[in-house]
Amino acid sequence: MNATQCREYGRLPDGRVVHEYTLDNGRGLKLTAITLGGIVTGLWTPDAQGAAGNVVLGFDNLDDYVHRNPSFGIIVGRYGNRIAGASFELDGEIHTLGRNDGPNCLHGGTEGFGHRLWTAVPVEPPDLLPGEAQALVFSYTSPHGEQGFPGELQVSVRYSLSATENAWRIDYEATTDRATVVNLTHHDYFNLAGHGSVLRHRLTIPASRYSEVDAHLIPQRHAAVADTPFDFREATPIVARIRQAHPQLLRAKGYDHNWLLDGEPGADGLRPAATLEDPHSGRRMDVLTSEPALQFYSGNFLDGSLAGPEGRVYRQGDGLCLETQHNPDSPHHAVSEDWPSTVLRPGDVWRSTTLHRFT
Repeated sequence: MNATQCREYGRLPDGRVVHEYTLDNGRGLKLTAITLGGIVTGLWTPDAQGAAGNVVLGFDNLDDYVHRNPSFGIIVGRYGNRIAGASFELDGEIHTLGRNDGPNCLHGGTEGFGHRLWTAVPVEPPDLLPGEAQALVFSYTSPHGEQGFPGELQVSVRYSLSATENAWRIDYEATTDRATVVNLTHHDYFNLAGHGSVLRHRLTIPASRYSEVDAHLIPQRHAAVADTPFDFREATPIVARIRQAHPQLLRAKGYDHNWLLDGEPGADGLRPAATLEDPHSGRRMDVLTSEPALQFYSGNFLDGSLAGPEGRVYRQGDGLCLETQHNPDSPHHAVSEDWPSTVLRPGDVWRSTTLHRFT
């Protein structure tokens, strides 16, 4: 297996260098990522005829990632998804956060982890885990008070490609020097056809409940998916129900909701979170995770104002996100089986894993 490739991708406005790394498992799966936000700039996997295609949305230049990125491919933190009112109380102290989604804090605030310059270190062959072809570890230290979050948070995120199958694994780890909240995830916009609408993709989400949201897309309660457009327990084309006049779909302008995953993690600590299939290309992606929930976002706010490689304009529904996570706005809910805690304390280690398997 060849060594991980690295090149200079560009320079930030302050002169700092952004590097791009390439991981290749030698079986047709290739991933490129930059040190700005740990952004995955490309993910190539074969179709049914063996032809490789890029299955994530993105840009072909650093300037767009710096100034216009709607979270394409980023590591999300310190807290993925929304925190209502851009504040929360922890141990009797109220913390005011960066407000960037109406009254809410979304994906860590105005300058979340997706805007930060990370350090990246390729994993040398002697240190690869069994079954790994190549791996890359991103690290970042989030100072106490960044975007209003308490505690200095030490974060590492490991991207690895399997040597035995076309699978991309993400392993997150974080520690803190004082109590804080953590909910890390990844924000790739997938399109298994490579371009065009994803609405004819077939989606499966093994979840019997989802989170109903208010006008600001903050979860209010968990509701049964049965007899609603939110029932993806069987493979269903996204287009089949996204245009229905369901109050929740109208409120979010499509799907932008959290599902509570059914079942318990297996021996490997992972449970099925979603399956996405594109009938045209024959590509399939299975998502497995250690997380208890999944956010499905149907690319509702892609409005034709952004263009990717080869000048392709991104429109509503041209990509979708499947974000493994804890429930949005968990800091405002009492801890229970339905609302697992997102609090991290000194001496504890926050860990999470998500696997994307392509066939």
